[in-house]
Amino acid sequence: MWLMRGSGDAMSVGERIRFYRRRRRLTQSVLANLVGLSEDWLSKIERGERDIKRLDRLADIARELRVSLSDLLGQPVLMEDDEDRDDVPRVRDALMAPRRLSRVLYQAAPALENVNAARAAELVEFGWSDYQRGILGRVVDTLPGLIETAQQLEDAASHPTNDARACWAVSARTHHLAATTLSKIGEADLAWIAAERAMHAADQADDPLVLASAARAGTHALLAVGRFEDALNLGNTAADWLRPQMAESDPNALSLYGMLHLRTAVAAARYQDRPTAVELINRAQAAAQQLGEDANYWQTGFGPTNVQLHRLSAALDLEDVDYVVDHGPGVNIEHLPTERGVSHLIDLARALSLVARDAEALDYLLTAERAAPQLVRHNPVVRETVKSLQRRAPVTGGGKSSPLLGLAERCRAVQ
Repeated sequence: MWLMRGSGDAMSVGERIRFYRRRRRLTQSVLANLVGLSEDWLSKIERGERDIKRLDRLADIARELRVSLSDLLGQPVLMEDDEDRDDVPRVRDALMAPRRLSRVLYQAAPALENVNAARAAELVEFGWSDYQRGILGRVVDTLPGLIETAQQLEDAASHPTNDARACWAVSARTHHLAATTLSKIGEADLAWIAAERAMHAADQADDPLVLASAARAGTHALLAVGRFEDALNLGNTAADWLRPQMAESDPNALSLYGMLHLRTAVAAARYQDRPTAVELINRAQAAAQQLGEDANYWQTGFGPTNVQLHRLSAALDLEDVDYVVDHGPGVNIEHLPTERGVSHLIDLARALSLVARDAEALDYLLTAERAAPQLVRHNPVVRETVKSLQRRAPVTGGGKSSPLLGLAERCRAVQ
């Protein structure tokens, strides 16, 4: 029996581990030995008596079970918003159009003259604005058209009257938006396709900032599938390449350079490489100090506060839960893009859940949901946190009308 898409969302991580372990015909003892953990630890995880705090351990288990990290976190449900927009299948169709596989086998239509790359770029930036505001349904709704336009621009880049670099730059930016959005809603495999397209287009654009930005898409996609060491390698390579090409005090370059270090710091933390994570965050902090403010160049939201939030996120992955609980609530996130602030609230709720401060954890999740419902309801980490809160909730606190049960239903943590 195979789990169908979305059918395992009400299952806990432990239940999914047990399902796939039995499918592989492995005993708890054998699987525990394969990942270097005790059978008692694995047994408690499968029974829901303890939570997995470290994603690297979950990634190791996924590798031994021959499934993806997203399989254990829970397959994404189809993206829907309050207006019943559900266009992930159309995004998939746009990304996987056969004619994109070969320009020889599929002879492209005659290259267009005088394409309006500037107008296409404006539309993509509108999409980035919606993403940062947490309106994921609208982003997903517009992505198929944006991707199709980007592919037309790639074809048009060969016409001598068009600005080829501008055409490829818009394509890179479009596919970066797709990769980041798809990673956020759990569509890890599609995110990787989009990230690869973003990097290919950025290579053709011949612009250091475009390529550095696209590399962020690659790190997002690699993190989403649990390839933490590869994400670290890509981010470091991109940052090292960008550094000598940065114009003096260029805020765009500083922001991208700093964000590459923050993404690699997350990768290092999830890989349990504490010294590297600390070093990378410190490098990002130096760039933020040079920038001198919380800004949003290239839709990075980069600045001193974002560095602080990533320091907390890395601490959570490194199991420094008390540090997050003590320092997280004091960070002012009101001036940051909604997506960044909501991510912090989710991290804080997860940390509070790990120390069984469940009422506070629920309050932060509800606050995050009010700010950006789709960012919360389609987040697998939120879903697992809610399940942990439910397991510990007293009968009187988990009734049919309780805020916790309501959130669980909206996140599809219960059937």
